[in-house]
Parts: sequence; structure tokens; C-alpha cells
Amino acid sequence: MHLFEQRLRYYQTKVFFKFEQTFITMLVERTNNDQIIITLSSSVDSFGLQRLIDYVKYLEATSKSKAKQSDVDKLAEEVNASWWAKNSKRFIK
Repeated sequence: MHLFEQRLRYYQTKVFFKFEQTFITMLVERTNNDQIIITLSSSVDSFGLQRLIDYVKYLEATSKSKAKQSDVDKLAEEVNASWWAKNSKRFIK
């Protein structure tokens, strides 16, 4: 028997995925108006969950971006170098 028991149910126009473990229940629901509702057990780590939400927000915000990864990396290097030039004296004495 697997750690997670997976059940798939279809109710009218809503699709539910329910993953169960001893104390953790997660329910994912897609609504008619293209929204996804996720219900989790209170035992889920809130810090990890917030990181996951932030990552999903990032994916949504960048989904239509035409920037190349190399351009993003170059910009990040420039920003870091600029920040370090302004703040290095606070760390090196």
C-alpha cells in the first residue's frame, strides 16, 4: 500500500483530486470560472505553503514574459553589483 491513497472524483462540472495520508487531507477544486481552490489540513507547514504560493504567483506574473533567462541573469548581476558597491562598507570594515 502506498503512503498516499489517490482518489479521483468527478462531480458535475467540478473536478476534485483528494490525496489522503493519516492526518493530512488536500482537496483541489477547479471551478467553472477558471479558478482553482485548494483546501489543506491545518497541519501543513505554513512557511512552506507561503513559499509555494509565492512561486505560483511568480509563474503567473512571468507567464507572458518574452525575456530570455540570459537577459534576466545579466540584469540580476548588474543589480547585485550596484547594491554591493553601495553597501559593501557596511559589511567590510
